[in-house]
Amino acid sequence: MHKLSKLLFLTSLLSSTFLLSSCDSDILNPADIQADVKQAPYPQQVFWGDTHLHTNNSVDAFGFGVRLGPDDAYRFAKGEKVKATGGLDAQLRKPLDFLVIADHSDGLGVTRRIYEAPRWALKDPLLKRWHDQMHEGPEGSLAVTSELIDRAAAGTLPAAMRNQENQEENSRTIWQENNKIADRHNRPGKFTAFIGFEYTLMPQGDNLHRVVMFRDGKKRTNKVLPFPGLDGSNIEKLFDYMDNYEKNTGGKVLAIPHNSNLSNGLMFQMTAPDGGAMTAEMARRRAKHEPIMEVTQIKGDSESHPYLSPNDEFAGFGDAGWELGNLTMSAKKQNTMLAGEYAREALKRGLAIEAKTGVNPYRFGMIGATDSHTALATADEDNFFGKHSGTEPNKNRAAEPQNLGTREGRFGWQYLAGGYAGVWATSNTREAIFDAMMRREVYATTGPRMQVRLFGGWGFTPQDFAGNWVEKGYSQGVPMGGVLPAQSGVKGAPTFLVSALKDPDGANLDRVQMVKGWIDAQGNLHEKIYNIAWSDMQKRPINAAGLIPSVGNNVNLQTATYENNIGANELQTMWQDPEFNASQQAFYYVRVLEIPTPRWVLFDRLRYGAILPPDTQLTAQERAYTSPIWYSRLNS
Repeated sequence: MHKLSKLLFLTSLLSSTFLLSSCDSDILNPADIQADVKQAPYPQQVFWGDTHLHTNNSVDAFGFGVRLGPDDAYRFAKGEKVKATGGLDAQLRKPLDFLVIADHSDGLGVTRRIYEAPRWALKDPLLKRWHDQMHEGPEGSLAVTSELIDRAAAGTLPAAMRNQENQEENSRTIWQENNKIADRHNRPGKFTAFIGFEYTLMPQGDNLHRVVMFRDGKKRTNKVLPFPGLDGSNIEKLFDYMDNYEKNTGGKVLAIPHNSNLSNGLMFQMTAPDGGAMTAEMARRRAKHEPIMEVTQIKGDSESHPYLSPNDEFAGFGDAGWELGNLTMSAKKQNTMLAGEYAREALKRGLAIEAKTGVNPYRFGMIGATDSHTALATADEDNFFGKHSGTEPNKNRAAEPQNLGTREGRFGWQYLAGGYAGVWATSNTREAIFDAMMRREVYATTGPRMQVRLFGGWGFTPQDFAGNWVEKGYSQGVPMGGVLPAQSGVKGAPTFLVSALKDPDGANLDRVQMVKGWIDAQGNLHEKIYNIAWSDMQKRPINAAGLIPSVGNNVNLQTATYENNIGANELQTMWQDPEFNASQQAFYYVRVLEIPTPRWVLFDRLRYGAILPPDTQLTAQERAYTSPIWYSRLNS
């Protein structure tokens, strides 16, 4: 069994006989918490956050070196300066609006418990030796983690680590402490601290992980424990857990599938998990529990792939290395698997399943997240602190990976410094942001904070932008994530109001594209990409194939800088589908591209003299993906 696969298997078995101490370093004054936050009549502001961050309570994160905990993670997300595990000062240029700490539910805090236990309290000689090695430094910690994995596979763990009752007791202690810290940092109207965990379903190394995110505070979440994913369970059992939580507590919870590009085709299957036919009830259940998915993160981008979309010149962003196999590289990737791994194809598959069952299981919105194991939720290229603490800024991190085995072609320069979730909500509160996610009024970016709006309707015109077009978008149409039903007596194609505004601290915009997918009468699935707005339209005329010339690239490779003398500050348009067929179910989402900018590897070369492999990609066009709008001639 591969080392990482063993590690994740191990975490479902571990327990210990000692408890964690409380972490109360950031106690907020209750007077600072606003009990009542005014709600906007409709979403007028986009809120930025990370829904997938690991701290020292994740068994792998601590084993790979991170020493920052939930308190540090919240303070960093709120804009405070913290000291990273490697000793560097870390601070966001702009604070985030919300954060979900999603430590692994399996083996919650086990490596940290060994490290933090008083040495005298460890009666087992092996646990005592591990404690000593971990205190020697990162190399010792990694050695312990490796040995711990091997012993778990061989069945030779100490008895204290196999006691199920102790395991649950310690998980409850950590979970409830984390919930308390989240409630202390949650400041309605100012910063939202969500409670969550990562469910690590991973059959044979195929990544089917989910972030499980609660709408509620500790009063409700303390009544449950994080649900394990490495005990042979399947996604239906997770949905049972979620249903029981809502029934027994009156709370609300959702699940967010991870980046799907490492699932070897299993994340978005056409069948039920056991290979049988997907029923309408299964489809309805998945759509209810998983309203959004994580389309981009550090381990690559899951929007599209050149094999699936050969006519998409911008397909395959951040795919380098990640298309080789599943999460643990225990199984190679076959082209036949790709359709079950990428969001655009999944959206199309949803239409096909809907045609058979009447329900679309893959009617999901799209967000970005980091999946950082450093407790630092940063997605900025010039402020990238790596996937884990062994890849915090240093001159060697872009080369062959350190301490993660020999998985060729990944975990070096192939890491992306992304991404973030943009949420259109009526306020910065748990309730408003969670509810916006449930209605899919969200979008993903690979890091930059460009502001993107999308509305669909039946009578929008370019003149609508002259007035309060956002209010009109809500009153006469549906926003991103919505369903646009067919209307009796309405002729013509749907119209869309689209607006993209650059990140104030970032790069200009290259173009805005509309991505359409549909199913025809024979059940065949189709897609097409339309360039609908772009910079310098007079100088970059569109050709008969619908393509436009490149915006150019003015990145200075010697200084890791660029100029905003190409591209546009804002792109705005009304677009109508020129090939609309009212009898065909369809979806539409917007993709926004920036002009080329330097990647984190270029900053490493400038700052640390990093020697980069010859195939290293030094620049990229960062982007955003909105949630789709679905045209439906059905009542689903």
